[in-house]
Amino acid sequence: MELTQVRPRPLAPLTATLRTMFGTSTEVPGLAPDLVVPDLAGWTPTARLADVHLDTLLDAAHRRWSAQPHAAAALAWKSYTYWLALPAVLGWTSARRVPLLSTTDTVMHFDDPRPLITLGLRPGIPVAVLPSDPLAVSGLPQVRVVADEAALLAEFRRSVLDEHLDPLLDAIHGRVRLGKRTLLGSLASGVAHGVLRSADAVPGSSAETIDKLLGALGVRDLIEVYPSQHGKLDVRRKTCCLAFTLPRPKVCRGCCIKTS
Repeated sequence: MELTQVRPRPLAPLTATLRTMFGTSTEVPGLAPDLVVPDLAGWTPTARLADVHLDTLLDAAHRRWSAQPHAAAALAWKSYTYWLALPAVLGWTSARRVPLLSTTDTVMHFDDPRPLITLGLRPGIPVAVLPSDPLAVSGLPQVRVVADEAALLAEFRRSVLDEHLDPLLDAIHGRVRLGKRTLLGSLASGVAHGVLRSADAVPGSSAETIDKLLGALGVRDLIEVYPSQHGKLDVRRKTCCLAFTLPRPKVCRGCCIKTS
C-alpha cells in the first residue's frame, strides 16, 4: 500500500497551545483563525499601520473607550502588541519555533466587532528554528535554521521589535505625548502575560521564560513577576497603560498606581 507523506506544519505547536489557552484556535479575538490567512482579500499588510492606517487604529481606540488621544494611543498599542507578539511568544515556549513577524508577512483588518484589530500571518511566513528541530531538515523554503537559542532570541527581537514595533512606536510617539518607556511597558507586560497564560500547556519555568524573552527585547526592567496570593505567578507593571484616565476608570491588576 502506498504511504502518503504528511507535510510538516510549522505552526502546529502554536495553534495547539492556543487551543489549550482559549479552548479554540479558530475563534481567538485578535487573531485570524489558526493564525494563517489563506485568502488575503480584505487584509492589509501591517507595514501600513505606521503611516496610512495609524489614524484608523487610534480612531478605533477612541471610539472603543471614549478615551483622550494619549490614552487611546496607549491602549491601542497595548492591544496591538499583545496580539502581535503572542504567536512569537508561543512559538518559543511550545517548540522553540519563532514565526518571523515582519510587517510584510503579518496582515490586519479592522472589520471584526469584538477586537480593536485582527492580525494574521501570510501563508509561508518564515519560521526560525534550531538545528535540532525536525523542520531543520524538512526542506521547506520558509524555514530558517539558526545556530542556537541565543540566535533564536535575536531573531525574536529583530522580527517583533526592531523591524516591526519600533517604527510603530516612533509613529505613535510622534503623534501624541507618550513616553516610549510607557509604551514598552505594555509590550513587556503583554509578553509576560502570554507566557503565564500558556503555562499549563508548555514545559519549563514561566519565570525563566519571561526573563529570557524580556531580556532579548531589552524591557526586563519594566515589569516584575511575583507570586500571587493563590500561589501562581503574576505581573506587576512599572509603567501605566493609562486605563485609569478613561471616563469609566479602570485600574488593571498589577498596575503600578494600584494601592493596597
